[in-house]
Amino acid sequence: MPTQSKTLFLLEDLEDTSRTGELPEDDLEALRSVAEWITTYVARPHEDLVGHAGSVCPFVPGSLERKTLWLAAENIADRELSEVVELMSDYKQVLLDTPGAEADDVVYNVLVVVFTDLPSARAEEVFNEVLKELAVPSYVEHGILFGPYYEGNAATALYNPSFHPFESPVPFLFVRHGVVGDWKFFLDDDKWLELWARRSGEPGTQALAQELRRLPWRPAVDSDITTGDE
Repeated sequence: MPTQSKTLFLLEDLEDTSRTGELPEDDLEALRSVAEWITTYVARPHEDLVGHAGSVCPFVPGSLERKTLWLAAENIADRELSEVVELMSDYKQVLLDTPGAEADDVVYNVLVVVFTDLPSARAEEVFNEVLKELAVPSYVEHGILFGPYYEGNAATALYNPSFHPFESPVPFLFVRHGVVGDWKFFLDDDKWLELWARRSGEPGTQALAQELRRLPWRPAVDSDITTGDE
């Protein structure tokens, strides 16, 4: 499990009073609310989900199975923005210091930092400011991504603009390792797509090619046309 001195909980820890006894009740209820949302929504299929089979997030079931998805509660009402940036930078380092369950499993490590006293109405403003400082350097230097979730998040699913999977019952930021398939999220942002291309290199090119080969952008080939080989 993570090695630095942050108080982190697996989902099953939230029902263990020996683990949660020192948590304020409001913090515990917030973590439980997010944990239930993860298990009943994010880790399950949804009728509005198109573009890939399986759960709303394809990685979360693997993280839960490996026990590599941790939650943390933070109160930031009395903190300056710079302190929140430093806080999330610390969580980034926790993730970097945490090995995967197996050699290639590090991509399943996820930290969910729940801001228990942050009103949903302020979440977008706060998260935008924090990510303005952290998002690009964290990805360029370490391949780490942050994801904002909160009630009212207007971001939509990749293949269904009517589906809003980023609305959570309590505001949180996830911290995870980037993967080659993240190009789908960056496709409409030239800056981020360029950063992805630099990090992904040839494996990224191959993954992108495989995806494009599945798309019907090439005209059907008439079966009577030959390649010229007799």
